[in-house]
Amino acid sequence: MSRAWRKIKGDWEAWNKRDLKAEDIVRLILDGTTVRVRIDRKATTISLLIVLGVRRDGQKVLLAIRSMGGESEAAWRTVLDDLAARGLRKPDLAIVDGAPGLEKALTSLWADVPLQRCTVHKLRNLIAHAPKKLAEEIAADFSDMVYAKTAKEVATRRKAFIRKWRLKCRAVADSLEEAGDKLFTFTRLPVAQWKSVRTTNAIERLHEEFKRRIKTQTVLPSGETAAMLFWGLLASGQITMRKVDGSETLAERPTELIDLAA
Repeated sequence: MSRAWRKIKGDWEAWNKRDLKAEDIVRLILDGTTVRVRIDRKATTISLLIVLGVRRDGQKVLLAIRSMGGESEAAWRTVLDDLAARGLRKPDLAIVDGAPGLEKALTSLWADVPLQRCTVHKLRNLIAHAPKKLAEEIAADFSDMVYAKTAKEVATRRKAFIRKWRLKCRAVADSLEEAGDKLFTFTRLPVAQWKSVRTTNAIERLHEEFKRRIKTQTVLPSGETAAMLFWGLLASGQITMRKVDGSETLAERPTELIDLAA
């Protein structure tokens, strides 16, 4: 048993030091997720910072999973600096959850990287800014906007959403405007990619699979153990990742966003 554990630990440490120069990564998906671990004999919730890469052929690959205690700019910058030091090049696009620390860390490393804010996270924010009785209406309007079929329709419905909710519940309109154009970067890409670009759901799905497999262990021994288990389930093939939708168009670069003032 001890030999097997040493082998797994050795593989985990080697994975964390591997050279990334040969990885042809065109997109990053970044998000934090929480796990319960035991620190000083007390159950505590900590954040695992997860970075998925999307190769040019569309295949998703785990690049990093680190226990950093939280999701501050400094924590994310530590993770990103390590990836860059091992050869990871600036991606064509980064999909983020909207946490300000993450966005600051990304743009301080790669100033001009295009960002896509997760639409699922933003919808949760919008609903949190309004009375519960308005939740369904907000969700319906948001869905009509985000899932419109063309970039022009998205832009038109965006203006309508802001106009309506400025009058009905100003906090909702303000929350949408806070995200700015970064919530609509997906409209600059081929429509075939929209589904895989709009959200960080790829990470949330992995976390759900992770939780399902460790449900008998509600509290893990440490953050490092949690990160290693997460990696191990992917490395062993118990959790798999498929290619992103629209992978055949990944070589196309983002166009300019439609001007809402036009």
